Amino acid sequence: MNDVLILGEVKEGSLDMKTLELLGAGRKLCGDLGSGLSVVLMGDELSKAVDQVISYGPDKVYKLEHPLLRGFKTDLWVESLEQLCRQINPKVFLMGHSFIGMELGPRLACRLNTRLTTDCIDISIDPEDGVLLRTKPVSGGNAISVFKCPGEPQLATMRGKVFKPAEPAEGNGEIVDMVPEIDESMIRVESMEVVKEEIVALDKADVVVSGGAGLGEEDGFEMLDGLAKALSKSFGNVMIGCSRVAVDKGWISSDHQVGLTGTIISPDIYVAVGISGAIQHLVGMVNSKKIIAINNDPGCNMFKVADYGVVEDFEEIIPALIKKLEELS
Repeated sequence: MNDVLILGEVKEGSLDMKTLELLGAGRKLCGDLGSGLSVVLMGDELSKAVDQVISYGPDKVYKLEHPLLRGFKTDLWVESLEQLCRQINPKVFLMGHSFIGMELGPRLACRLNTRLTTDCIDISIDPEDGVLLRTKPVSGGNAISVFKCPGEPQLATMRGKVFKPAEPAEGNGEIVDMVPEIDESMIRVESMEVVKEEIVALDKADVVVSGGAGLGEEDGFEMLDGLAKALSKSFGNVMIGCSRVAVDKGWISSDHQVGLTGTIISPDIYVAVGISGAIQHLVGMVNSKKIIAINNDPGCNMFKVADYGVVEDFEEIIPALIKKLEELS
């Protein structure tokens, strides 16, 4: 069929925003290839998500619905996607660089004897041979490389919040119901549900306020919490992030960590307080739309990428900033 195929993600019955970003990227490729755009949705009770995705104009939506696909079971999802790919033979298959994409991508590439490129920040088609060009950071973000690999499907995971989400579009996309041939004997690794009081989804935040070694102690995050609350009155979803040093010192849990070994984000606003700007951290937030750095060291790396910088002790600046935000809200 040689279509561009997108793996849609569904959360609590609704389409995840990453899917719209992938649709935008996939539509761009379809124009260069002269091919159709297809989406695969997996799970149980998918009707709502299918109705949502069809309104964005894909040519086909493959609805892989099965009771055993409820929740994310890696073995069953890989098996189901392998069956689909062998049946429809997509030329390009794009997934989000999310937990799901990172779990499925390598396994599926191995089964289909093709190559996977992860964490892509741009994609295009080589006009000479129609092969996918995959652009991604390498060497800890110090360089950008373009990869070109043989084999089909051309498989890649895409970094979130890099591609413009697709807009709703008119169309009469076809919905294809498919029941994968799977059973419980295919499950090799059992998953346990981890219940947490707080879910830290930094990649969903509009604003991230992060603290690093420059806070001096754990109590510094209490001041950042105050800033986050003040910002949330005007800027929507505000979350607390941190550098690796803050995690290593035990000041805050690792799910708040921004960077190469944490979460890679691109919020509307990133506030870095007492963070020197090691390359591993910069890779994780350098695509933020606006970067504000507060640090008493004028030579720190964070000022090199910041749109706005304040050279001052954070204990002087943060209370003043909170007061001003409260006056304006």
